[in-house]
Amino acid sequence: MPFVANSGADRAAMLAAVGAKGIEELFADIPAARRFPKLDLPEPLSELEVLREIEAMAARNRSSAASASFLGAGAYDHFIPSLVSAIASRGEFLTAYTPYQPEVSQGTLQAIFEYQSMAASLLGMEVVNASHYDGATALAEAVLMAYHNASGRGKVLLPAALHPEYKAVVRTYLAAFPVQVEEYRGDPAAVPVGADAFALVAAYPEFEGELRDLSAAAEKAHAAGALLIVQADPIMCSLLKSPGSMGADIVAAEGQALGNPVSFGGPYLGMLGATAKLVRKMPGRIVGEAHDREGRKGYVLTLSAREQHIRREKAVSNICSNQGLVMLRACVYMAAMGECGLPAAARLCYDKAHFAAELIGKLPGFRVENKSFFKEFLVATPRPAEELYGKLAPRSVLPGLPLSRYYPERKNELLVCVTEKSTRSQIELLAQSLKEAAK
Repeated sequence: MPFVANSGADRAAMLAAVGAKGIEELFADIPAARRFPKLDLPEPLSELEVLREIEAMAARNRSSAASASFLGAGAYDHFIPSLVSAIASRGEFLTAYTPYQPEVSQGTLQAIFEYQSMAASLLGMEVVNASHYDGATALAEAVLMAYHNASGRGKVLLPAALHPEYKAVVRTYLAAFPVQVEEYRGDPAAVPVGADAFALVAAYPEFEGELRDLSAAAEKAHAAGALLIVQADPIMCSLLKSPGSMGADIVAAEGQALGNPVSFGGPYLGMLGATAKLVRKMPGRIVGEAHDREGRKGYVLTLSAREQHIRREKAVSNICSNQGLVMLRACVYMAAMGECGLPAAARLCYDKAHFAAELIGKLPGFRVENKSFFKEFLVATPRPAEELYGKLAPRSVLPGLPLSRYYPERKNELLVCVTEKSTRSQIELLAQSLKEAAK
């Protein structure tokens, strides 16, 4: 949309419309002494000097590209094909906004349709919506969706082994609703699901990397009249069983790993899928394929009222238009990797992570805690994990996330993540570095 500056006549007309004699009168409520405060700013610099200063500040950051990084915990450094940025940065995609007028939005609508189709296949769901802010809010939306679907039930069972930040977001979302949040530990299939529970939530994998088959949990939830909600890793779903194949009713996921860089924590992509019987309860946009009277194919928003997007008082929930570009990157990534490339990348994650766990498990004083895992695993350390991280980070080895970041009492635990980008030499460097730092 082009910018057209207001002329003097335009400004005069607007002032007349609001009954003001001048610009100053618009700001009469602000004390004069506060309108133009003196700012304690340094002397001005030239553009060249500013660039040098910014570059010097940026150089203080530690980049994962220049380190042997084994950080994960919800933000994952996966390989991104070059064509993802090349396509997603095209002007027609960068300037596209809301797809409410199908006659001028076919490109955006088709991109959403293709994304939804591939994401549904990946998660094992019958329908996936356009996008949410991130994985945490997508999970919160999933819980609200189950709550709105329930009749007279007011309890949700949340795993203690869910990402702590995800749990905090879910609780924040539910603060305005008469919902009781009850945390459980261990296998979700062993959790008592009472008649007051509307949903059983399971992490796949859990925050600490543990993997569980959720089929029995789905049967237990359904037998009690509750829904099974799964928070999943989309990369892993291309290799192992999908949540849908195990009986999940709703699946939430963080789509950052699908073609989006770590980027200091955002913007990210909330993925949300469900079975067809729940589609009317799903927030967000859903795009369908249609045909006109002449048989020509086109794409339109479907199965949800427009009011939920533009009329706050009638909204089912919140969505984010700005996640469209992040969704587009995920769409291009899935198409580029394909049915062979994505499982191959997932297999590399699995194999390399288990190779790393084998090396670390042989180190004196170290112990791998997981029975089953995909790309992340928990390590018990002989020294405080924060201390090990402090020793290795200056050497450009980021050994993982000290669990004390979220659980202060768990000082000697390190969450290690290995992706397809990790090389054999980096993994061997990690093991050797941990051995030296623990002495």
